[in-house]
Amino acid sequence: MTRQRRVVLEEVRRFRSHPTAAEVHRLVRKRLPRISLATVYRNLDVLGRCGLVRKLELCGTRMRFDGDVRDHYHVRCVHCGRIGDVRVKAAGRIEAASRGAGGYEIVGHRLEFAGICPSCGKKKRVRSSAGDNRS
Repeated sequence: MTRQRRVVLEEVRRFRSHPTAAEVHRLVRKRLPRISLATVYRNLDVLGRCGLVRKLELCGTRMRFDGDVRDHYHVRCVHCGRIGDVRVKAAGRIEAASRGAGGYEIVGHRLEFAGICPSCGKKKRVRSSAGDNRS
């Protein structure tokens, strides 16, 4: 593995917030100042094809990357776009239930939950209560 690819992988794995390629690039440049955004994209693509990072193509967001490749789901805030992990043990049951669906051979699945993150929920409650006080 090249040094650039190793540094990209290390930085993606340090994140818990599912970074965009631009966010990964910003961090990698602290260690490799001359690395281009295109090189980061290429390395993320290779790491994704090798199964070392997961590409997240979630509804309504830019491509994001996850350094945790274990089976898990994601939740996306419908207000700010923040993405978090959801750990439930439904994967095997979902795939078993879908076997033979429409003649397809099921090789995997993705599930995305949509919700309101704690930060946006708090802001919403503050705005709501401020509006109640004006009456």
